[in-house]
Amino acid sequence: MGRREASLGTDPGAAVRVRFAPSPTGFLHLGGLRTALYNYIFAKKHQGSFILRLEDTDQTRLVPGAAENIEDMLEWAGVPPDESPRRGGPAGPYLQSQRLALYAQAAEALLKSGAAYPCFCSPQRLELLKKEALRNRQTPRYDNRCRSLSQAQVAQKLATDPKPAIRFRLEGEAPAFQDLVYGWNRHEVASVEGDPVILKSDGFPTYHLASVVDDHHMGISHVLRGSEWLVSTSKHLLLYQALGWQAPQFAHLPLLLNRDGSKLSKRQGDIFLEHFAATGFLPDALLDIITNCGSGFAENQMGRTLPELITQFDLSRVTCHSALLDLEKLPEFNRGFIAKIVFPRTQSPTERQSQIAVSFVKGLHSQGNVYITPFLQTFYLKFVISSFRPLECGPPFHPLAIGLCWPLIDWLSSRLLEGPGTNLTQDVLNRELKKLSDGLEGIKHSNVMKLLRVALSGQQLGSGLDSWTPVLNQFDFGAVIDKQA
Repeated sequence: MGRREASLGTDPGAAVRVRFAPSPTGFLHLGGLRTALYNYIFAKKHQGSFILRLEDTDQTRLVPGAAENIEDMLEWAGVPPDESPRRGGPAGPYLQSQRLALYAQAAEALLKSGAAYPCFCSPQRLELLKKEALRNRQTPRYDNRCRSLSQAQVAQKLATDPKPAIRFRLEGEAPAFQDLVYGWNRHEVASVEGDPVILKSDGFPTYHLASVVDDHHMGISHVLRGSEWLVSTSKHLLLYQALGWQAPQFAHLPLLLNRDGSKLSKRQGDIFLEHFAATGFLPDALLDIITNCGSGFAENQMGRTLPELITQFDLSRVTCHSALLDLEKLPEFNRGFIAKIVFPRTQSPTERQSQIAVSFVKGLHSQGNVYITPFLQTFYLKFVISSFRPLECGPPFHPLAIGLCWPLIDWLSSRLLEGPGTNLTQDVLNRELKKLSDGLEGIKHSNVMKLLRVALSGQQLGSGLDSWTPVLNQFDFGAVIDKQA
C-alpha cells in the first residue's frame, strides 16, 4: 500500500470514473498523451472507466481535424476511451458544444441563489482595466463593478443588453482540500482575483463552469489533470458548494518538460503523436518513455508494457517534481520493444529470420534511408506470430497488399541470406514481380504494382520498387546473423 493509498478514495464499492478533457485546438502531443495515460492506467487499475470529453467551447480556436486526431491517436497508442464522442456512452454527449443547455441550467440556478450575477461590462472596458493594471505592475483582475448593481439597474440594462455575461461571486473563505499529489492546499481566490466569468454572452461556458458541470453529470470520481489547474481548484470547489454538489477528488500531475527544463510546445513539430507514428515508433515505446521519466512507480525500468504499467502504477508515488523528457533516448526504447516483438524466446528457424529482419532495420536506419522503412516493418511482420501491431507504426496498409507482400518477402529473405554479391538487379526483381502478378488471376500487373508500392513504401506515387536494389545489395545479412549467434 502506498504512502497515501488510504486517502485515494478508491472504495471497492464506489465506481472509479476519470476523464481526459483536451481542447481540440491542436493535435494530440506527448504532454496530452501522458495525462491521458495516467487517467487510463488509474481507471484500469481500479476496474473503472476512462472517458474522453472534448472541451470545444472556444469556437474561435478550433483546429479542423483535431477532434478526430485526438481520438485516433489515443486508439493508436493503445489507450482507447471507454466513452467518447465517437464511441458514445451513458453520460453523453461528449462534446461540450453539445451540452450548452446543462451550463445554462447551472448558471440560472446560481443566479437565482445570488451566487452569480449578470455582467454588462464591454470588452473595451475590460481591456482598459487590464492595461491599467499592467501599467501599474499589478495582476489584472476584474473590479467587480456589476456585482453591486440593484435589481432595477439590472432590469434596465437587460432591456438593451439581453445577453450579458454571467459572473460567479467569490465570497467567503476558500475551502481547503487534499490534493492526492500535492497534499493540503488552499488558494484564497477572493482576495487576489476578480469574480470570474462562468458563462459568456454567446451562451458558451468558460472552463470553470463547464468542467464542474460536466464532471458532476458524468459522475467523475477523480480528476487527474495538469498542475497548472491546481490554483483554480479552490474556485471550482466554491462552485461545487454553491450548486450543492459533491466534488470529486483531485490529483494534479506535474508538468512534462523538455530535457533542458523548457515547456513542451505545440510549435515543436516533433512532439505530436502523428510524427512518431509516421516515423516508425511503436506506441509502447512512447508509453514507456513518458512514464519512465516521471513518477508513479516503485522504480524506473525500461521496457514496461501497458499491462505492467497498470499493475505497477501507484498514484501515491507521483511526486510534485516535473518530469524531464529526453527524446534522444526514444530510439533505444523503441529498439527494445521491436526486439520483444520479433525475437521469439525459443530457438527456431523463425528466430533466425526475425534476426535478419531486425538487422535489416538497423542497417537501413544507419544509412539514413527513410523511404524503405515501411517495407522493413512489413518484412519483419512476416515473422511475428499473431501480432499486426507494428503495422500501426507506418502508413495505412491495404489488406490485399499485405497478402501480396508475403511471396515477395519469402523470395527476398532467401536471396538476402546469400550475402553481398547476390546481384539483385532490376531485371531480377522485375522478373520476380511479374511471376507474382501472373499467379493472380483477374488482377492486372499494374494494379499489383500499385498495391505493393502502397504496402511497402506507404506511397501511392514515387520511386519504383526497382530503386531498392542498390540498398538491398549493400548488406551481408548472413554475416550479421553469425555475429549475433
